[in-house]
Amino acid sequence: MSGVVKESLLFSYDLACEGALLKGSNLVIEEIPVMVCCPTCGIETLPHPIQILRCLVCETPTPQVTRGKKLEVIALEMPI
Repeated sequence: MSGVVKESLLFSYDLACEGALLKGSNLVIEEIPVMVCCPTCGIETLPHPIQILRCLVCETPTPQVTRGKKLEVIALEMPI
């Protein structure tokens, strides 16, 4: 839900690395499933479909996304 398309980011990364010190490096993306927390029953669930954020148990609209909305760089490893 960060708005970044995984395939586009991978393609762009490869292009950006051409002719740079990072040439030959790999970008590893770990996708975290989107989870929402229901304000009514307090249960954390995976919304289905992803476009409709509602509790799968009681069907309450659930705007509180608890996981899967961020894009973070965790580490960068470069060979010496």
